[in-house]
This record gives sequence, structure tokens and C-alpha cells, in this order.
Amino acid sequence: MKTLRLLFGDQLNPTHSWFQKVDDSVIYCLFEMRQETDYAWHHVQKVIAFFLAMRAFAEELRSKGHHVKYLTLDHPGNRQNLPDNLHFFIEKYQAERFEYLLSDEWRLDEQLRQFCEALTIPSGAFDTEHFMAERHGLRDFFGEKNYLMESFYRAMRRKYDVLMDGDQPATGQWNYDHDNRQKLPKNHVPPQPLLFQRDVSDILQLLEKQEVKTIGKVEAKDFSWPVTRAEGLKTLEYFCKNLLHHFGDFQDAMTPHHWSLYHSRLSFVMNVKLLSPLEVVHRAVDEWQRRPDEISFSQIEAFVRQIIGWREYMQGIYWAKMPDFAKLNFFQNDRPLPSWFWTGKTKMACLRHSINQSLEHAYAHHIQRLMVTGNFALLAGIAPDKVDAWYLGIYIDAIEWVEITNTRGMSQFADGGIVGTKPYCSSAAYIHKMSHYCEGCFYKKDLRTGERACPFNSLYWHFHDRHREKLERNPRIGMVYRTWDKMSGEARATTLEQAEFYLEKIEEI
Repeated sequence: MKTLRLLFGDQLNPTHSWFQKVDDSVIYCLFEMRQETDYAWHHVQKVIAFFLAMRAFAEELRSKGHHVKYLTLDHPGNRQNLPDNLHFFIEKYQAERFEYLLSDEWRLDEQLRQFCEALTIPSGAFDTEHFMAERHGLRDFFGEKNYLMESFYRAMRRKYDVLMDGDQPATGQWNYDHDNRQKLPKNHVPPQPLLFQRDVSDILQLLEKQEVKTIGKVEAKDFSWPVTRAEGLKTLEYFCKNLLHHFGDFQDAMTPHHWSLYHSRLSFVMNVKLLSPLEVVHRAVDEWQRRPDEISFSQIEAFVRQIIGWREYMQGIYWAKMPDFAKLNFFQNDRPLPSWFWTGKTKMACLRHSINQSLEHAYAHHIQRLMVTGNFALLAGIAPDKVDAWYLGIYIDAIEWVEITNTRGMSQFADGGIVGTKPYCSSAAYIHKMSHYCEGCFYKKDLRTGERACPFNSLYWHFHDRHREKLERNPRIGMVYRTWDKMSGEARATTLEQAEFYLEKIEEI
């Protein structure tokens, strides 16, 4: 029986059981499609990275003897959408069975479900064999209770025996998050990130010729991201040997002088499944065990928590709450995204740098995303749909299952508290505490009102004032309202007026 098997661009798992033996009756197919380049306004580096990874993976499968059919974006037979391409291949190769790996995106999962319902040949769906928790593992773990990440994280540590001493954490303490909030010292210079060098002029010309609309910048002859398993493993090695020893310390730090700091930059190769979360964790733990005097426990715990705690948790939230999650708007925010989110042309130094870095590298670390761009969007009341679209497009690692849960959930609190127990927002004080952005900024971090008052300060109080009915009973926010109420009536009024002025002039700040 001849079988056609579909692989998406984020299903490049070389260790999958499908590929462990060569079967002449199986044909694998991969498609570069306008359906995928056009559903969001993607960063050019993101599109290039996916195409490079897909092409390299197809060649790797061929080198091992597998039958692979690959449609480039400009192939004359490319119908540019999934159902039509699949029908074309099923007919062309007279496939008697169709199989696919479960998609991580609800959109594609639903498209394939409907496609298979209409097929006249048998079909089957299989797990990607990547995540440490099953698709509905989080939902099954909590049932109807609150989805508390810390509880899930501890269960995952126990299940996979990571940093454990029997049934208890190796040091007697589960979480070292409190130790992971250091500002980068002023003259501290982190190691340079490991960058690769690849000429992508051909793909760039392809995108231009096909008139694919993208954002951001790319060096055509110097594309630097890892896009193969071998490059991913080199990046993992570099992280373990050169960056892990300060990962936890400075994982929340922000600076305009260094764009990658001590972060691993493994998210793309992990999200397309070239590396598995468990092998990444095991390699990092092994490095810590080799060098316990150089790598403190708080560093390795912080990294493990990001991978087997937060990443797995977000995948679980996605499948527990989609598709309704994508429609949640707890604060009923409806303001459009300022145009400078696409250009970086703002007088606010923190936003200018974070956005320009994103446009240049298709990357920003989690605190830049959460507490700079996301913080501003939340305080300003930007519509969650607009925020989602921006994050989904601009970052090289953004696939909906991980983007929307972090953005609409953690960052924008549009889910009303499914992911986070309170809105994650701040005035300029937090940004100054964790970064060097405020130095030399047009605005003054210590001013709440006045011509050069930092917009974050008045917007912070405006946000809490306008949403008081929804937030004041949250036990984690009580202090905010007590502080607000202690201000004089005049101080509150001028603060709100300042915020209203910035919201009216949002394109100019």
C-alpha cells in the first residue's frame, strides 16, 4: 500500500519513529506555501529560516534513502495551499493511504481534520514525539482546577527525574526564580553569541519575485541562525560551555549594548523539533554536574524551568483552551497598534531598542517581550488581536501555540488569569531596575507628569484606575490601589490627564 506522509516546517524531528527505517512504499511531502507565508506578516528571517530548515531536512531524509517530494514556493505544480497540494500528490502518486503528524497549531489541526473527513482513502494521525507532556497532559493533570505552572513544573521534574533526589528536589528547594533577577553590571561584557554564516540570496530573491510581504531586515550573505540539527547541537554546546554559568543571573536583564546576553537562542531549532526538550535539558544538567563550582544550582534550575516548566506548560494551555483562547479580551481593549511598532521610531529608548533589535535579529528575550513591548501594549489598551499578530510575525521562534499563550495570556492578561495570577505590568521603575535603557532617554524615568515624563508612569496608574472594578479584589494587586488612594486628588487627576494626553498622541511619543 503506497502511503503519503505530510511534514510541516515545524515537524523536523530526525529521531521520530517514522524515519527509523526506510520504506519504499512511503512518500514524504513538504510544501513551501503562500498559505503559510501570508497568514501573518512574518519577519523575513523567520520565513528564510523555515525554508532553510525544511530544505535541509528533506535532503537529510533523502540521504538516508527515504522518498521525499518537496515543493518550493515557485514550483509550477504548487497550488499554494495545503488541501490542494495534498490532493495533487495523492492523485499523482496514486497514494492509497494518507498520514500526518499532529499539528501544534489549532488552525492546521482543524484544516487537516476536515481534509481527512472528505478523503476517500484511509488516513491516520500520529504524535510528533517531541514534547515531554502529551497534547492534553496539562488539562488531564489539573482537571477543572487552576492551571498553576509551579505544580506542573514539579510534576514534570519528578516524572523525568530532573534535578531530583528521589521524590524531592536535589537541593530541597524547587524554584530559584528570586535569584534570577540581576541587572547586568555596567561594564560587564557577555560572550558573543555563536553565529553561523550562510548566503541566502537565492531565497531572498525568491521571496521578492513571488512578492511575499515580510518585515524586518536580513543580511543576504550572512544569515546567522542555526537551521539544521548539527547547527542546533553546536549552539547547545556553546550555550552549555560559555553561557549557562550566568544564564539564571541575567536572564531578565536588558541592555542596549548586547542583544543576546546569556540566552541560549535555541528556541527556533527546538520549536521546529530539530532538538528535543529532554536532550537539551539533559545536556545542560550534564554540564552543571561537570562544573558545579562554576555553574551554581540557580543557573541550571532557571534553565530547566524554562524548558520543562514554562515551555511544556504553554503547550498544555494552548490545547486545553483553544480555539476560544484566541478570542479572549478580558479588558475589552480595542486600540490599534502604534505604527512605530513596525519601525521602532519612538522617543522611548526601551521600546526603540527592543523593537529595532526585533526588526534586526527577529529576536528579543522574554523580558523585552513581556515588560517592554508587551507592557506598553497592555497599559495603552491595544487590541489583543493586534498584539498577537505583531508577536506572531516578528519573532523567528513564534509559532501560535507558544506565541498566543505568552502574549494573550501572560503579557496582555486577555485571558483574565488562566496563565498569570495578575497582569504583568510596571512603571518605569522596573525597566530601570532591570536595564540600562533609561540612561539618555528623551523621557525622564522619575517623572509622572510633565512634558518629558516617562509614559510608562502615568499609563501604569491610568491602567489600574480604569480597570479597578476588575482588578482591585485581586490579592496580588491590593498594594497598588492602596498607594493610588493615598495620593492627593490633584495628583491622581494630573496623572490621568498625562496618560490621556499620551494616549491621544500615541503615534508621537
